[in-house]
Amino acid sequence: MTETAREPEPASDLRDLVAGAVAPLRVPLAVAERLLTPARMELRRKVRRSLGLAREPVAHPARGEPFLPADAVARHVHGDLPSMVIGGLAALLLQSLHPLAMAGVAEHSNYKEDPIGRLRRTASFIGATTFGSVEQAEAAIDEVRRVHGQVHGRAPDGRRYSANDPELLTWVHVAEVYSFLTASQRYGPRRLTVATQDRYFAQTAGVAYALGARWVPESREEVDAYFKRVRLELYAGRQALEARDFLLRGVAKRPNDRLVYAAIVAGALSILPTWAKSELRIISVPFAGDLVVKPMERTFCAALRWALRP
Repeated sequence: MTETAREPEPASDLRDLVAGAVAPLRVPLAVAERLLTPARMELRRKVRRSLGLAREPVAHPARGEPFLPADAVARHVHGDLPSMVIGGLAALLLQSLHPLAMAGVAEHSNYKEDPIGRLRRTASFIGATTFGSVEQAEAAIDEVRRVHGQVHGRAPDGRRYSANDPELLTWVHVAEVYSFLTASQRYGPRRLTVATQDRYFAQTAGVAYALGARWVPESREEVDAYFKRVRLELYAGRQALEARDFLLRGVAKRPNDRLVYAAIVAGALSILPTWAKSELRIISVPFAGDLVVKPMERTFCAALRWALRP
């Protein structure tokens, strides 16, 4: 018995139709990509220089058990360089409001003389504890704990401080991850649900615990409650205002570098909590963030992603 030929399925016809329509576009798009590659690579070089990342990163795939699961939310948040740079600057401004944490930075680091070096060390630590193996992350954490052991003294208000103080470790960690996530939500390529944001805080809390923190908020609600409690201890002293001026001024010397840095500053200020900007005596223009800064920064971040694409 002979088989009768079956009619082609509508879905198959539709796929063939779409494929046929798209096929002629592939060649011009590929040609355009090749023509734009030299300009993109030059822009990539200039942007990386502006961000203090003049040298290309060398990929070292993690071997062994990963410190964070392969599907960790932190890998999505920390993997977007444009929003991470904005969040990183916001985190530094926010962290400066704790007088004991700021005293440790002001008296035991050379952030004014070598800000790029400090940026690279911080980026290396975040990379190791986000994308690295257990061995790589533990080595990075041990190194930070070793350095912290040498950071202690007396703050301008007379109180003693130590970088290994569990409360200070919690503050620095929360200010950092809050800023990273807020920048990602506002300027990153994808918005996260509240439940996914909670997973981000819970997954990254392990780094703070490994450094010596005794309690770390592990959800958006706990982070908000923590800020309400700790705000009573925060203020912008002389050291914080000096750090503010340095961070807002930046270290860029070339006009193009200053332009890139100005865009990063605008983005960082737009995600800084209103109470933090008030403490730092930073003028906030009502509605400017949503009406002007937000669309400008999203365009800026999209351009950076295109330029920094490997």
